[in-house]
Amino acid sequence: MALLITKKCINCDMCEPECPNQAISMGKAIYEIDPARCTECVGHYDAPTCQQVCPIDKTILIDSQHTETREQLWDKYVELHLVS
Repeated sequence: MALLITKKCINCDMCEPECPNQAISMGKAIYEIDPARCTECVGHYDAPTCQQVCPIDKTILIDSQHTETREQLWDKYVELHLVS
């Protein structure tokens, strides 16, 4: 699954530079996560870094609109980073 930034976001700028997939960018009002690039940090870290650095509890959640298995997240990581 991809992750989703909720309306609790305070635009603190902590998550965007931590994303190894460049999936986070500023939207119209708050930061947004591109589900096509989000691997929940599979291939990079044991847990999503955006959730770890976010100072507001439960601001970055699993996006139920983009359900993916760990294997699918791994495949996306490979496609994003290892395919030339």
